Amino acid sequence: MTRALAFQAGSLLLSHPDPETWHERTGAVRAAAPLLQARLADPLLRFCDAVEGVPWVDLAARYFATFHRTRRRTLDLTYYTDGDTRRRGASLARVKAVMREHGWEPGDGGLPDFLPTLLEFAARCGEPGERLLAEHRPALDLLWHALDDHGSPYADVLLTVREALPGGPTRADRAAVRELARTGPPAEAVGLEPFTPAGGDLR
Repeated sequence: MTRALAFQAGSLLLSHPDPETWHERTGAVRAAAPLLQARLADPLLRFCDAVEGVPWVDLAARYFATFHRTRRRTLDLTYYTDGDTRRRGASLARVKAVMREHGWEPGDGGLPDFLPTLLEFAARCGEPGERLLAEHRPALDLLWHALDDHGSPYADVLLTVREALPGGPTRADRAAVRELARTGPPAEAVGLEPFTPAGGDLR
């Protein structure tokens, strides 16, 4: 239950802010915080405090600048390990197949590896979603480091997500993070268009 609440909170806060639901989302996270362990609740509350009172248009602009202007901070997790290669298509298909097996379909035609989608799947479906998140632990670690280096309050949301994952990082996970940090995602001049944000870069 605690883990599911943490993942649902992460999904709410990492989804694009909008004027209709943003206040409700942060309010729901604040209401759920007392049900979480302090190591999970405190970062979420820090994030909510950091964005409290910020005009919606500014929040939306910050979200775009944080997650869409550079691929170093993308929320599409398979990009970290597969880059813009043919292999990424197979990874996306596998994630989608796991979701469909458990009656879940990504909404709005989005990619199944979009972190808020994976978090909601894990919150609602438990073990299969947690397993997918754990498989992408190196990507989550890299994303957290990038957000922390950027000075983004979203780093606190990632901190909760990472803390909520079952188990801890393995030696292989740590090695994967070091290698990806050193080399970056693999590159291939095939199929770039679907994964390149308009006006963004691939740094």
